[in-house]
Amino acid sequence: MTITSGIDIGSCAVKTVLVRHGATNNEVLAQRCDRLRHRDVRAVVREAYDTALQAAGLRADDVAYVATTGEGELVDFRTGHFYGMTAHARGGLELIDGAGAVLDIGALHARAIVIDGRGKVVRYRMTSQCASGSGQFLENIARYLGVALEEIGPLSLQADAPEKCSSICAVLAETDVINMVSRGIPIPNILKGIHISMAGRFVKLLQAAKAEGTVALTGGLAADVGLAAALGEEAEKSKIEMRFRSAPDAVYAGALGAALWGRFRLDKLQATGTGGFAEPGYAGAPA
Repeated sequence: MTITSGIDIGSCAVKTVLVRHGATNNEVLAQRCDRLRHRDVRAVVREAYDTALQAAGLRADDVAYVATTGEGELVDFRTGHFYGMTAHARGGLELIDGAGAVLDIGALHARAIVIDGRGKVVRYRMTSQCASGSGQFLENIARYLGVALEEIGPLSLQADAPEKCSSICAVLAETDVINMVSRGIPIPNILKGIHISMAGRFVKLLQAAKAEGTVALTGGLAADVGLAAALGEEAEKSKIEMRFRSAPDAVYAGALGAALWGRFRLDKLQATGTGGFAEPGYAGAPA
């Protein structure tokens, strides 16, 4: 059996996975998510990787390929690097069987990615520079409201009269929230309003990418049940046939996808001795 590793370096966290590849299945041996918290990125990556190896009972030379994504060029012990969309597309399909699209909702932006049956990118759209549809924005709002991140989704589901929030600008949205608090609007209604605003942007993004069917949610906000519910409501309101699904390990989708593409590239190298360096995650790349 072959073992590969995937390391996804985002703006706020490092996700690390170790995967054993069998003839018919892939088994995750270890995974961890480490927040950066202004620490040296290289030091966090090294510590996370070593700890993952120890948890899996492996040595560094047991790993045949170390694949990075995100800001993975910082990793000096990597074997190869893959684009973020490439990695999330493949990881999303691995986690949600039958997905025809992936919505990657990260700390700084969101990406709507239409994929084929092998997890290759067919089309994509990204949010603009404005942060009002990002995980970092929602984290800032939660901090202001005194709410833990894991409480955001469940609280949003309790809303009975969601308060509309700006969907255009993060600064305006934050001002809206401050005004809501001063008016005594309950926190669940504030959070639900924010979720509706974000979901509206994301559904339009998916429409622009011509996504349909099952959409796999990946990234830091994939576990937000309130946002997932709002996405379903917005799609229904727009009369769009989309089903949003998330997996418990959705935050690791990028790292998992990188590990899987690492296996793909390794097989190419072993088979030809020369090939396998083209980015495999886009339609038209070698299969």
